[in-house]
Amino acid sequence: MNISVSRTLEAMASDVWFDADMMHVRLLDGREISVPLEWFTRLRHATDEQKKKWRLIGKGIGIHWEDIDEDILVAALLRV
Repeated sequence: MNISVSRTLEAMASDVWFDADMMHVRLLDGREISVPLEWFTRLRHATDEQKKKWRLIGKGIGIHWEDIDEDILVAALLRV
């Protein structure tokens, strides 16, 4: 396995926040990634309050929003 694949598989989220058009995710290793809300229909249409109600799943391998039934894997964000 090469290093870039290894880092993708090990990436774990520690924080999530939003601005008008983007979702930002801070990783445990200090990296921050930003992706357009346009990629996620449920998040794009969610209220600010719904977006704030996230929780980490699998100790940070993913992010879950109960109110809008959305799950996102951190590794998937790094592969795009």
